[in-house]
Amino acid sequence: MRILPTALLAVSLFGPGASALAEGPLTQAQMVDLLRRVDERQNSQGDYRSIAYMVQKEKDKVDVAYQLEILRRSQDQKFVLLFLQPKTSEGQGYLRVDSNLWFYDPSVGRWERRTERERIGGTNSRRSDFDESRLAQEYDPKWVGEAKLGKYDAIVLELHGKEGIDLAFPVVKIWIDRDNENVLKRQEFALSGRLMRTSYYPKWAKAWSESKHAEVWFAQEIRFYDEIEKENSTYIAIQSVDLKPLPPNVFTKAWLEEKSR
Repeated sequence: MRILPTALLAVSLFGPGASALAEGPLTQAQMVDLLRRVDERQNSQGDYRSIAYMVQKEKDKVDVAYQLEILRRSQDQKFVLLFLQPKTSEGQGYLRVDSNLWFYDPSVGRWERRTERERIGGTNSRRSDFDESRLAQEYDPKWVGEAKLGKYDAIVLELHGKEGIDLAFPVVKIWIDRDNENVLKRQEFALSGRLMRTSYYPKWAKAWSESKHAEVWFAQEIRFYDEIEKENSTYIAIQSVDLKPLPPNVFTKAWLEEKSR
């Protein structure tokens, strides 16, 4: 895997501009096209493996650090998340197959079906935070406006989940960098309109995908802030990315059970 040089990312969110969107409100078609481009930048059109470091901070509790292995396949949207550390969580994992999300705990040796609202490992992260971006497939956009986010010019959209799709958050407000179309910020809401979580994406990187014959962008750092329990937050850092093909048996219950032993 070849991670491309990202010197500018060390001091700023993103590099030089990559698009030429006109100022002012976008049409519905333009908004949908923008979401598709955001998705496409992060889609490897093949397999993906990464190691992530995650820290959960909760009020009046000791911080907990996790190490995770994340595997996914674009072709059929399969997904595996396996806890490597700490010892208390080692071997626990999630498997997404045919739109079903399953959780496995080796201490009880049983699979349980979970919803997309499941807090991964009890943190403030969700399955979708580690998976491919599917904004255009899962949401309908509505124009909100343009805004300054720090020194960046952002396009702000309100996304409403499409009917029949199980989503962690049915309504999302998203800030997209106008220049190169990476996500800067998200606010995620319940159907009632209550703000549940705010997310920031301060650092992006890219790797070369042989299956796509192009670069794939990934959020190298993500920070989640719980808007209900205000002192709780989750930090995720992607430590490595590998876009080489994975064995076909990876996305199965048997593989995850074997890795959990």
